[in-house]
Amino acid sequence: MEAILTSTAVVALAEIGDKTQLLAILLATRFNRPVPIILGILVATLANHALAALLGSQAAAFLDSPVFRYAIGLSFVAMAAWTLIPDKFDDDEAPKPRFGAFLTTLIAFFLVEMGDKTQVATIALGAQYHDVLAVTTGTTLGMMIANVPAIFLGHELLKRVDLAKVRMVAAALFLVIGLWVLAQTAGLFG
Repeated sequence: MEAILTSTAVVALAEIGDKTQLLAILLATRFNRPVPIILGILVATLANHALAALLGSQAAAFLDSPVFRYAIGLSFVAMAAWTLIPDKFDDDEAPKPRFGAFLTTLIAFFLVEMGDKTQVATIALGAQYHDVLAVTTGTTLGMMIANVPAIFLGHELLKRVDLAKVRMVAAALFLVIGLWVLAQTAGLFG
């Protein structure tokens, strides 16, 4: 349960103001069809994050050593710094609606999520917890918690939410997890 809850919280906070959330708002504006967009986000996130969690879990199993655990801890600390940098979504990167709301969302979300901070976090969480299903469930839930309201509330939500504060809370969460992993690896906790 810890893997699910931690993964949900990390991704939900990190996703606020992220490029993929801006993409959700853009798609909602272009298509005005929330259900296919939500389903596209769900399927794309499940596929992307399952692969990321599997990669992290397999890498951790293969490289289960203190050096690798320190690298995981440091990756969370680096994610804390990365989270403080606001994302921008250039109109040039906007998907051109050729395939309908669901397929456009599925393809766009899968591709935009590649190398995104939430995907990198999912790899690190997979390495930390060695539980692909729990991490994928949690990170997907976090993605949906952040993006579904954005689809319905869009621009109004972004006007009212202080993204700088949300980024600071998400960065603090990444930092705490990273420091905890480092301290645990160093033998400071049981």
